[in-house]
Amino acid sequence: MDWSFQTAGELSTALRAGAVTSVELTDAAIARIERDNNTVNAICVPDFDRARAAARRADQARARGEDRPLLGIPVTVKESYNVTGLPTTWGMPEHRNHLPAEDAVQVTRLKAAGAVLLGKTNVPLGLQDIQTFNKIYGTTSNPWAHDRTAGGSSGGSAAALASGFGALSIGSDLAGSLRTPAHFCGIYAHKPTVGLAATRGMVAPSEPALPTELDLAVVGPMARSARDLTLLLDVMAGPDPLTHGVAHRLELPPARHERLGDFRVLVIEDHPLIPTGAAVRAGVHRVAAALADGGARVEWRSPLLPDLTEAATLSMQLLISGAVARFPIESDEQPRSADDRSLDAVRRRAMVFSHHDWLEASNRRELHRHRWRQVFAEFDVVVCPITPTPAFPHDHSPHPLDRRIDIDSTEYPYFDQLVWAGLATMPGLPATAVPAGRSPEGLPVGVQLIGPMFEDRTPLRLAELLERKTQC
Repeated sequence: MDWSFQTAGELSTALRAGAVTSVELTDAAIARIERDNNTVNAICVPDFDRARAAARRADQARARGEDRPLLGIPVTVKESYNVTGLPTTWGMPEHRNHLPAEDAVQVTRLKAAGAVLLGKTNVPLGLQDIQTFNKIYGTTSNPWAHDRTAGGSSGGSAAALASGFGALSIGSDLAGSLRTPAHFCGIYAHKPTVGLAATRGMVAPSEPALPTELDLAVVGPMARSARDLTLLLDVMAGPDPLTHGVAHRLELPPARHERLGDFRVLVIEDHPLIPTGAAVRAGVHRVAAALADGGARVEWRSPLLPDLTEAATLSMQLLISGAVARFPIESDEQPRSADDRSLDAVRRRAMVFSHHDWLEASNRRELHRHRWRQVFAEFDVVVCPITPTPAFPHDHSPHPLDRRIDIDSTEYPYFDQLVWAGLATMPGLPATAVPAGRSPEGLPVGVQLIGPMFEDRTPLRLAELLERKTQC
């Protein structure tokens, strides 16, 4: 039997029943990687010898009666996570030989849960692109169309899952880095509530692996099924034991509802700053139709929704000012006039933000969080696009701010497509990326299900119910 595209839940069932061993699953995954990875370039740092050894230990543990959440399941991790004995470069050539001294906290949790680590997945330079390519490991291609991107910055993980290279992966998300690759590659991903999962050791090689509370970025699960996202999030969730104590685990509230017909859903298909392409709009409508057919209450507008233009502006201000603070960009270009309200001007002004500017933007963010609390008093989940288009052709032009994205034959600034991802990132809300069919060209299309803060199980549960309905 070919186990390559089975879910982690299905593999666990088979392992418990003795229908397959972890060694067999691991050998099959390695064989598939060795056969197909040259085409997509998803796995950039293989770790096959240690994976086979871990699989043998998993089988021995199961023979002793052990049964951990991921025992014997082959998985991958994004290159940006520290794994002892493997390089962590973030695609930066000057750090190609950086070997971290210890595992990232999430890698430790994967191993403790019994997972078998096959290797690391590719990333863009500094994790700062909507594509995945760098001078060390090359370009990751979309498994559905090799002339197109797999997304970024967790593009290697999404391409690995879509190619059958392991059942699960872990990535990170600052500006859609989990959700966009999932949307482009036809898989599932979950951006947790900010602060829900410890991030120590998911750190640039120029920085120490210390406990920290990141402002926007999160780490999260990627999978080929919605239920697997919950399985992996339960392994990942919880604060850093260095700051909160080893035994402390964060208990998330249950999903608001168990039945599809009980959900109250707000659907957003239009953004004031960028159009929604026809293929993505059709995906949003397919999901809305499935929800309505399942009995959910579906609304297409609400006066409670925060102002989307200001949300995009705040998101860009916080994103760009934070990125430039960590990875300074030398530029002699003058910031745009305050009268220029385009997102491109917002980005360029944010590159020279003062601390006072950042505090002002952060304080305005709290007003948006308050508005979201009002939204989620009336609705359980908000459905909206992740980006305006399916996966776009590779574009490696050296100046990203000068790139353009084609939306139904009209060009727009490349980074303007981040407005939808920023809708959940800026206030720190959980968001689950789910497949929503295919474009006329056969490319995957996804949407995101945004939920209330720290109520991650609500969008995850809706994702699972939608998965069941669309597979019927």
